[in-house]
Amino acid sequence: MTTFVLATANPHKTEEIRAVLSELGVTLLARPDDVPEVEENEDTLEGNALAKARALVDATRHAAIADDTGLFVDALGGRPGVYSARYAGEHATYDENVTRLLAELSEVGDDRRGAEFRTVICVAYPSGRWRSVQGILTGRITRERRGIHGFGYDPVFEPLEAGGRTLAEMTPPEKNANSHRARALRALVEELRTSS
Repeated sequence: MTTFVLATANPHKTEEIRAVLSELGVTLLARPDDVPEVEENEDTLEGNALAKARALVDATRHAAIADDTGLFVDALGGRPGVYSARYAGEHATYDENVTRLLAELSEVGDDRRGAEFRTVICVAYPSGRWRSVQGILTGRITRERRGIHGFGYDPVFEPLEAGGRTLAEMTPPEKNANSHRARALRALVEELRTSS
């Protein structure tokens, strides 16, 4: 269908995005090693994704795809949201972020542990044009980590339609078929098809 430079340097995200988009006919070029990380200082997922996509366009003069994802927890007023990757601190590990989340929810009852993952994907072009799509996965936060797959908050996020399993208890193909990122990627491909 078309070719884009992938803005993310996160190997987990890269693997997921390639797995979904390659099946949908999109070719992805690797992010050049000499392109510096883009600071994610916008206050929305879309703002961060667009900033990353535009930075890659500026560096490569090629159309680029970038994403940003947040976990929005009902009992925490939508936190950690846009700050999900640095919830426990600027250079926090996945494990540190999950530990903080579970600690904050330790007194929250099972009926109030609703949450959703949101992924926004932006495509930016050298012409200055851009577009964005969103994918949402609704579920709940578990009381403990379960599963060995995935990354980030996957061990404590149980999608509503997953039969009681967390994202980390799903195989990579199962997750790639149903995740928030997969939903956003499918929406992106549909958008590209209808606008081309």
